[in-house]
Amino acid sequence: GVWRQTRALLFKNCLIKCRTKKSSVQEVLFPLFFLFWLILMSMMHPHRKYDEVANANLGALDTSMLVNFVIGYTPPTHMAREIMKKVAFDNFEDGIITEEYLSEEELQEASAFKPSNFVGVVFNDAMSYQLRFPDSVAMSSIYMESR
Repeated sequence: GVWRQTRALLFKNCLIKCRTKKSSVQEVLFPLFFLFWLILMSMMHPHRKYDEVANANLGALDTSMLVNFVIGYTPPTHMAREIMKKVAFDNFEDGIITEEYLSEEELQEASAFKPSNFVGVVFNDAMSYQLRFPDSVAMSSIYMESR
């Protein structure tokens, strides 16, 4: 019964593999080739582990650079207002000028007319943001990629 059918099916498959040697070799070599290719690519671009930086006293912040410094932010949510209030008043004696904008387009227009001391902050959600400098975009430090 079952043993005879299994043996006949196995014999049939062996005959097919022997008669179609080219496709049988390809079935074995292509996965090996792709495995070799993946190993080679991972060796060419290894992931680097950067050691942690020890705590160090960086000294006092030079606040003369922050005179007339403007930070624009969008969208004007309660959480964004609280964060920007902390940035402006809790960390600096004189405070930093913060401006809220209704949309990202308004923020971009304002940065075009402001001097080079303007930085925009676009809050994606409560936990992530993007910094907008006059001609570039910088992602938050959470975004990491291998070099």
